[in-house]
Amino acid sequence: MTSTIHVVKEVEQLVPQILQWRRYLHENPELSYEEKATADFVYNQLISFGNLIVTRPTKTSVLAVLKGHLPGDCLAFRADMDALPIQEETNLPFASKVAGVMHACGHDGHTAMLLGAAKILSTLQHAIKGEIRFIFQHAEELFPGGAKEMVAAGVVDGVDRIIGLHLFSMLPTGKIAICAGPFTANSDTFDVEIIGRGGHSSQPQDSINPILIGSQITNVLHQIVAQKVDAKERAVLAVTEFYAGSAKNIIPERVAIGGSVRTFSQQVRAMIAQQIEQQVKHVVAAHGADYKLSYNDGYSSVVNDVQTTALMEDIIRQHFEPDTILHIEPFMGGEDFSAFLTKVPGVFIGIGAAFDDETLNYPHHHPKFAVNEDALAIGLKLFVHTALTFNS
Repeated sequence: MTSTIHVVKEVEQLVPQILQWRRYLHENPELSYEEKATADFVYNQLISFGNLIVTRPTKTSVLAVLKGHLPGDCLAFRADMDALPIQEETNLPFASKVAGVMHACGHDGHTAMLLGAAKILSTLQHAIKGEIRFIFQHAEELFPGGAKEMVAAGVVDGVDRIIGLHLFSMLPTGKIAICAGPFTANSDTFDVEIIGRGGHSSQPQDSINPILIGSQITNVLHQIVAQKVDAKERAVLAVTEFYAGSAKNIIPERVAIGGSVRTFSQQVRAMIAQQIEQQVKHVVAAHGADYKLSYNDGYSSVVNDVQTTALMEDIIRQHFEPDTILHIEPFMGGEDFSAFLTKVPGVFIGIGAAFDDETLNYPHHHPKFAVNEDALAIGLKLFVHTALTFNS
């Protein structure tokens, strides 16, 4: 069996390379479903490593398979590759070269870490038990998400467990965050169109003002969680869009409202959707207006398999410092890694990537988002140790 000392040495030697990969990807971001150059870059790197079977399951995703020389189970690793429609404001020397597009969620780091793992493990085929699959996924940021497409393409057929890592700017570098059971929330959206009767602002009695109705609906919707959801449950409902009007002396015909709903329980998820419909219907009817409503189920909650989480916790305790593990509570973010977990037991793990200087830490999806690159070596080390320890 390859020693821990050997793995640490391999990781240390490869760190400059993964930083170079990460910075190249950061400079050249691509949006969801448009990751052609990114996928080509990843594909060519994987081919250069040798000992890997490399394919393209979808137009902008990549799969590499490493078949070990020893019998064992099939383990999959996943990294997402897409960027976001955000204008970068970090002033980094390797800031995005693409106007209005930015890696503002760490996916460039995820891709670099998994490339590094594939490079190291491809030289250790003799020590690998079973099979390792390296999944480079497209379109995590845009529903319906690339994970669903990759599942449909069969990338996890025959996989026994799947592991996903995510850099988190809100967690201290050096920490690895573990959460058994629900980890991320169901992330749904809704759209409401209020249809009133337009007219002149000087004669409101001849109109049905959809702005007034929309304002009341906004207030009512924000009361659903407080009034209808059990206090023991976690849920968030937020109206985030309100479009109306074109001139100060015109009462518009229509108003568009949009928002998001985050839940963990499927029962609460369904109840909130029903409440939105009921509350909108009542308010609109009271004013003699009409409406159109769509409630859109988004990514389902990532629910970490308890047994796989325990296995990963054991691996972390074996190969990292005793205080590395950080047990965290579920959070309200959404993640399409859940699509893989509908087919295969697995676990989604957080890698702390915060700076010591707190003024440098910005939330994910912020124009000034950045990660502490020291975190990449930790994720790389975890991938490699997991592959070598998993079937032992």
